[in-house]
Amino acid sequence: MVHFSLFVLMATILVILPGPDTGLTTQNTIMHGKKGGFQTMLGISCGLVIHTAAAVLGLSAILVKSAVLFSIFKYAGAVYLLYLGIKSLWALKNKAAQEPDETGVHKHQGKSSFRQGFLTNLLNPKVAVFFLTFLPQFVDTHSNTLWQFLLMGVTYTAITIAWFVFYVLLINTLSVWMKKPAVQRAIQGISGLVLVGFGIRLALEKRP
Repeated sequence: MVHFSLFVLMATILVILPGPDTGLTTQNTIMHGKKGGFQTMLGISCGLVIHTAAAVLGLSAILVKSAVLFSIFKYAGAVYLLYLGIKSLWALKNKAAQEPDETGVHKHQGKSSFRQGFLTNLLNPKVAVFFLTFLPQFVDTHSNTLWQFLLMGVTYTAITIAWFVFYVLLINTLSVWMKKPAVQRAIQGISGLVLVGFGIRLALEKRP
């Protein structure tokens, strides 16, 4: 592939830019501690692995070119984001959901955070579009394109993991202040609104 260093730089910038993955990771880290944040990150990473495999196998091209499939993924992803956002806002009315356990962290199931991260990433058709529009710019057509797509997909996933590990640890470091009940409720409310906003934005997204 060509300009691999430039690809790494651009991929890093794109990973850092806030999106649904960031909003969900922020909420789960604040509400459930490092475990919740890392479980979310693992779910996101698994979603990226599937997107990478789809791009290598050419399935993403089919998704992008098919109006029906694109709409299905788009609306499924939008509905799921809206569900997460509304669920977060609704939980603010449930006093029991706001009570931390003896460790100061809200009770939760790790698999729930993993599932949320996985589905949020997997059901986002914009990720598939990204893989098909951004990655080809760095492909050397005179070499094996399959391995190049695979390398870039793995690299992008590794960058995502590295960034979210840092991000989760940073948020957790500020946990003394951020885990105050009033602050948590405010952040949960903001996170819920952000997820709802991303869901609406995704629903209105036009097929490229």
